[in-house]
Amino acid sequence: MRSSSETVETRTALVVGASGIAGSALVDRLADASWDVVALSRGPIRRGDVRHLSADLTSVESLREALAVEQLSHVFYTAWSRMSTEQENIETNAAMLRNLLASLSGHPVQHVALMTGLKHYLGPFEAYAAGEMPDTPFRESEPRLPTPNFYYAQEDELWAAAGKQGFGWSVHRAHTVIGHAVGNAMNMGLTLAVQASICRELGQPFIFPGSETQWNSLTDMTDSGLLAEHMIWAATADGVREEAYNIVNGDIFRWRRMWPALAAYFGVEPVGYAGQPRPLEQQMLGKEGVWAGIAARHGLAEPDLARVASWWHTDGDLGRNLEVVTDMSKSRLAGFTGYRRTEDSFLRLFDRYRADRLIPAAPQAARAFQP
Repeated sequence: MRSSSETVETRTALVVGASGIAGSALVDRLADASWDVVALSRGPIRRGDVRHLSADLTSVESLREALAVEQLSHVFYTAWSRMSTEQENIETNAAMLRNLLASLSGHPVQHVALMTGLKHYLGPFEAYAAGEMPDTPFRESEPRLPTPNFYYAQEDELWAAAGKQGFGWSVHRAHTVIGHAVGNAMNMGLTLAVQASICRELGQPFIFPGSETQWNSLTDMTDSGLLAEHMIWAATADGVREEAYNIVNGDIFRWRRMWPALAAYFGVEPVGYAGQPRPLEQQMLGKEGVWAGIAARHGLAEPDLARVASWWHTDGDLGRNLEVVTDMSKSRLAGFTGYRRTEDSFLRLFDRYRADRLIPAAPQAARAFQP
């Protein structure tokens, strides 16, 4: 507990969803930059220099009790809960954010940064890429789709609370985020690493699961570290608040070129699109025992396949029948210059998974990342 004479100039950050892909990257960036960091999450936090709190986002009282002794200057919100319908997504996720913001009344909060995503332009899961889509590259100025969307509901909650409580805000619309997290519902990086490891174990080719459009079209992605840098930038830079920003790596690529690069890392044979999609939920059906055996032989940290692979989410991303490319001009013109090459993001991430014993060590034929 800090003394009453200490001011918020120390920059005390609350990271909500701190054990997820985006949240864990934020925790690392903030702590490394000597922020005072409070992590709110269901899962454990790896760092000992961060205070970890547990609270129920569906309860204002629970949140107020957990945060009572904190003096929070900045809030980074990356949490979400997947429900069975979009109406339930709206009700649940809007309420979670609303509760958190209400619990902050009385705190010296300067800024709240909200992470959303490209479903802002593509529509929610149950109406994903249905109907007329905005033209690519997606720009922040596009009007909302005429479809209920929990991202829209979250933005409305953020703006309403900011108007009442006087804090600054920013919204960060990421594409597919790749980063370090286990048990995350949307983790393409670890999912593809697990797929390749199972293929190598079984002597099978590394088969692209998605559509012809995704195989051949241009696309982009978001490195979790870059997303963290972007959220911190918007929360602290002058003249960039009260805006929604896209955030992607800055490069573009085609999966027909990326897939062989990922296969080479794992020493497996790449096989591209051939006539129809071959979803991972079908390719990897019944592979729980294979993964448990791999984990036992290699001493891996997580033997439960469901904790390291989200087949459904990767199938959804790679199965789309439209081009998805994102405009970063707004951030660039506002002064954000962060950049990643997506192939490097993947290979660095795979190296980290190996170091943390989440996937097996490299075979003789495979390669580690070389910058």
